[in-house]
Amino acid sequence: MFLAAVIAILVTMVLALIRAFSGPSVYDRMLAANMFGTKTVLLIAVGGYAMGWPSFVDVALLYAMVNFVSTIAVMRFFEYGVSEDRS
Repeated sequence: MFLAAVIAILVTMVLALIRAFSGPSVYDRMLAANMFGTKTVLLIAVGGYAMGWPSFVDVALLYAMVNFVSTIAVMRFFEYGVSEDRS
């Protein structure tokens, strides 16, 4: 069952990469990149559980936080065009 889950996650990751490279707009590409990051979190969690290493859940949660913060940062950059360094 874990093998089927890993294969399904890998297929959706490939589809997300295709969408990221062929997206019609920047926002579609960023959404696909975020989806790829989310699927990576799932892959790390399922793989870690299947191998019997529960510490991979911590790694998956850390990667999820990094993915979320980087998505917000990139979307903010696309919204304003430049960084907001007002010093």
